Amino acid sequence: MKTTEQVLTDIERRLVSTWASCAAKTARMTSHTTTAAEGTGLPTPPAPSEQPNSLSTSWPHAFPLGQPSSTNLAKDFSAAAVWAATWRAWSTKHGMSLRTRTRRVHTTDQEFPTHLVVPDANHAARLCGRHWPQRLDRGRRRAILLAERFPHLVEAGLLAATIAAVDELSEVDFELLCRAGAWFAKHDATGLTPRQVPIEGLHAKWLNHRLGLVRRLSARDDLGLLPPHPPRVHFTYLDSGHLAAGGRRHDSATIGDRVVPAYQPRVVVISENKDTAFHFPELDGGISIEGVGRGGATIAALPWLAAAEHILYWGDMDADGLEILNEFRAAGVPARSLFMDLPAFEQWQRFGTNVDARGRPLQARMPRPVPFLTDAEETLYQSLTAETWTRHRRVEQERIPLDVAASAVRRIVGDIQAG
Repeated sequence: MKTTEQVLTDIERRLVSTWASCAAKTARMTSHTTTAAEGTGLPTPPAPSEQPNSLSTSWPHAFPLGQPSSTNLAKDFSAAAVWAATWRAWSTKHGMSLRTRTRRVHTTDQEFPTHLVVPDANHAARLCGRHWPQRLDRGRRRAILLAERFPHLVEAGLLAATIAAVDELSEVDFELLCRAGAWFAKHDATGLTPRQVPIEGLHAKWLNHRLGLVRRLSARDDLGLLPPHPPRVHFTYLDSGHLAAGGRRHDSATIGDRVVPAYQPRVVVISENKDTAFHFPELDGGISIEGVGRGGATIAALPWLAAAEHILYWGDMDADGLEILNEFRAAGVPARSLFMDLPAFEQWQRFGTNVDARGRPLQARMPRPVPFLTDAEETLYQSLTAETWTRHRRVEQERIPLDVAASAVRRIVGDIQAG
């Protein structure tokens, strides 16, 4: 037998999957009513919050409440009666109806509720509370605007998906998105960079993050914009002989260019922290590379890196750092890790923290598949993501002295060669 809290969870689960289609149905009905009313003197269609309730085949919906078994009814009828009375009182308080079933108990017929009937998304949103009423109303208002400005979304059956996609946009960003979609629908942007698009309030980073939505609103498969410039990798020469001869210390390579480093490295240290890579101590035959976050494929595209005898990856000892290590290996970078297992964590945990790089609290979370981690690395990863972990969830790599890191690299390389 379900409690009200359990059924509310079921209601919210259905609302999550249907609210956008309900909002889209509102817009389609409003558009149809407006078209039919033009020139007839009929009243203006109602506001979004006043639209008819049953707007989707997803609603009304009957949510099962569960049923006491015949054995439980016979043993503890009073508990079942309290449960039924609770549901009758709750449904009356919230204006909901119940479906019932007659059960035979101790030679008498008793009515027990079987389902709670929620008539529409409006009622579901009110029952779930929190952000839901505002979210549904905002979705309907935006659906009407999108249907009016971009009718092809309705014709192509894309309105509901678009409403869901713009849900988290602020009102300013939503209006900017609509203006961008309208501009690209009427103008040829061929040869422009995102920064050169003449739309007030629009900047390149904003557009780059929303290209898919702008393409959808403008009904263009290609906006004609120049592609972003290829990624660039920065690295530092560590070889003492090269540096003593006056060779440059810092260099960079643009992916796709034929860039050959000053010497073929024997040892490559990929360091996620830029300062760590920049100031890494001298290392014979070594090059330190500044990591590019989760862009393992970018660094894997450097042919001279693949030819190095020894490749090491050094990131933060936290869940993100271990996931990045996994992604580097998945991209084809056969890197050994540096200070990224439980013994290393225990050695340096006194410098740990429970906030991320932006100062946000680090918490337990569902671990991701990390098939490319070693057993020792995965042990640390599973620990750092677990609810039961009571220690710090992050040790930043720069808290480990660089001379200690350089000694560890030399030791690892020496052990490999000796083995």
